[in-house]
Order: sequence, then structure tokens, then C-alpha cells
Amino acid sequence: MTDDAPMTLDAWLARLEAAHPVGIDLGLDRVSKVAERMGLLQAPIAERVITVAGTNGKGSTVAMLESLALKHGLSVAAYTSPHLIRYNERLRLDGVEADDELLMAGFAAVEQARLQQEPVSLTYFEVGTLGALWAIAQSRPQLAVLEVGLGGRLDAVNVIDPNVAVVTTVAQDHAAFLGNDIQVIGREKAGIMRSDRPAVLGSQTLPRSVHEHAAQIGARVHALGQDFNHQGKETWAWRGRDALQAQIELVDLPDPHLPRDNAATALQAFVLCDIAVQADACRRAFAEVQLAGRMQWHGQWCLDVGHNPHAAEYLARRLGECSGLRGSGRLLALLGMLDDKDAEGVMAALAPVVDAWVTVSLSGERGRSAEDLAQRLEHRGLTVLHCADDPLAGAEWLEAHMEEQDQVLVTGSFLTVGAILQQWQTEAGERPASIEGAR
Repeated sequence: MTDDAPMTLDAWLARLEAAHPVGIDLGLDRVSKVAERMGLLQAPIAERVITVAGTNGKGSTVAMLESLALKHGLSVAAYTSPHLIRYNERLRLDGVEADDELLMAGFAAVEQARLQQEPVSLTYFEVGTLGALWAIAQSRPQLAVLEVGLGGRLDAVNVIDPNVAVVTTVAQDHAAFLGNDIQVIGREKAGIMRSDRPAVLGSQTLPRSVHEHAAQIGARVHALGQDFNHQGKETWAWRGRDALQAQIELVDLPDPHLPRDNAATALQAFVLCDIAVQADACRRAFAEVQLAGRMQWHGQWCLDVGHNPHAAEYLARRLGECSGLRGSGRLLALLGMLDDKDAEGVMAALAPVVDAWVTVSLSGERGRSAEDLAQRLEHRGLTVLHCADDPLAGAEWLEAHMEEQDQVLVTGSFLTVGAILQQWQTEAGERPASIEGAR
């Protein structure tokens, strides 16, 4: 950087957003070249690395892996995306968000490396990923958990060879980049697997291409429903195998209030890192894990970032299961979505549990208007109460017009949920004390 004034994190992020001609530019050639210059490929960034790919369930799986590591007394780094409010959310070290100084030091390390020899152009996400990997490598934790941003095979995270690869679910999303062929999408996500290393498959409905790729490269597959299982409702039991194929069983595990398949998948991946698993530590990990924006309740309001049909189907099922808590009130949805998401599919999935809708516009290049969402809902014969210019205006309208027994679902995008969460934190001085877990 040539400016004399010290850079702030916001200034760095603004510069990164404008530095590359397109926002998403899949491929590992450019990012691998810079990673090599940074020394990230010469030695492991952590003692163990777990990479997590999937259409849905990545964030919850990462959160539970992080919680398992912390409760076992391990040093752990977690890299995720996108963020809800602060960019700092994307990198956590031992459960604490990275501070501005560390993130900026990572960006500076990337900038220096990309300008060495022949300059290399990188996207916002690629710089962020390389900066996070650099920051993780500085402390070389006992475990690093890396969430794929988009796809898998060509995602910047995939420059790092994981000890364990996880594929949670495969469904249609990001069609502009991954297409609509579920088999092609499956192969892309399976691209994080490595030969002769464990690959944990966290769904019983993954496309055959995932299994075919694993067999083709000789990955050691541990599949939900075959190699590990879970059962139970309020409390649950898990059975799986470690790296030496010894059977392990854990019982009386508490409900993490996150998808149970993902909890079982996280546990299987954790076991495969050659860690001595302690039953009490696992129970505390699942009891205390938190993940903002996933079935997160704040009084009468429920926030969930679900933005594709697969996520919306899960959300509708969970809301249906807790419908008895609503009493006689309505469930009103505050819906804001990006233009490249399958709005029709999300609406169809949520329609059975939502009584009426408030649509909101999202700004930016990919933003979708409230009017567009309203027209689609009304075409389906669904009730639209109001169109608002942004999520905060929609929430304000709902607060003024909802009845005492009504509940509100805020959903459709990280941007929609993040705007409401940020407002609550501002009103509370930092963080709303009344935030509750899923129920």
C-alpha cells in the first residue's frame, strides 16, 4: 500500500472489493501461485485440517467441530463465510473473532506476495481466504476447520490439503457458477477429497457422483447411515468408527439445536483426526454450541439465513415441529433475497408454515426488489401484507402491525438476517441479551 494514512479494516475491504474485475472467479491457478509465494504450501498451517463443503449445513458443522475442539482443550481456528455483521466473524481463533490488526496483517501479507515477480489479480474472497490461512499458520493450532465458500474443487480454500474432508449436503444453489446438474455439483464439492485420506459424507441422499469421485481417487469414505449413525430425539446416541476402524459409541448427547445429521457428521470428522474423544467433552460441546442466524429466536422473532429450497425445506420442517409453541398466532415471514437465488423454490418450501408475508428489497448488484418477491408470492395465491425498501423498514412495519400472538420469521439471505441482528445489537449497546437458541 502506498497511502501514508494508516489503513483501516473497512478501507482494506473496500479496496479488495474493487481490485478484481469480477466478484467470483473460480480456479486455483492464481490463488495457488500466491499461496506458494506466501509459504502456505510448504508446511501445514495446523496440526490437523478439516475442510467442509456442501450446499447447506457447512456453517453448523464448522461450529460444532470448533465446539468439540474447544471442549477437548485443543487450540482451534475456524474460517467461515459469509459473515452476518462484521467481517471479523469469518476467522475465529480459539472461539474468539480475529481482531482488525490480525486480519489487516494477513491482507498485507497477501498484497506483498501477489505483487512479487509478475503481479497476480485476486478476488475479494481469495485475498480474504489467503489472509486467513496466513493468520492461522502464524499460531499453527492443533486443529483448523475451513469452510468452502462456493463449490469445492476450484474454491480458494482447496489450496490446502485437508486431513479430513467433509461433504454435508448437495443441492442446487449458485447455478450461475455450478450449473443445475446435481451430478456435476456433487463432483465439484467432492473435489476437496484427497487420496487415501478420510472423506466424511454427511447425507444419505448425496448424488452418486460424490461416491464415484471418492472411489476414483481412493478416499477413505465414512458415510452417514453406513459407517456412522445417530438416533434419538431429545437426547441422542452416536455410533461410528475411528481411523483404525475401532467402533465408538456415545450416548446421552444433548440436542445442539442444529441439524442432527450435521452434528453426527462433525463428530465423525472429529474422531477421524486421531483425537481421544471424551464423552463429557462431547456433551458440553453440543450443549453449548452457538451459531447466529440459524433457527435463532429473539422473543417472538426467529432468524434463519436459509436462502435455497433445501435449506427452506429443513426450516419449514423445524418450524412445523415447534408449531405448538405459537398458540393461536400467525407466523409472518419477512423475506429478502438476492436475485441469483431460487425464490420460487424457497417460497414453495415455506408456504405450508407461513401465514402471510412482508417482502423487503436488498441493495447491491445482486439485490432483488420487494416488488419482485411480492409478485411471485401473489402469483402463488399467497398473502403479501407489505413491501418495504429494506429489512429494517420491513421489521419496523411488522412491529407496528403484528398482533400479540404473532411470530415473525426473518429469512432469505445473510443480508436480511444480518441487517436485523445488527440493529438489535445497536439497540442493546452491543449484543441482545435476550437472544435464545433454537427451540
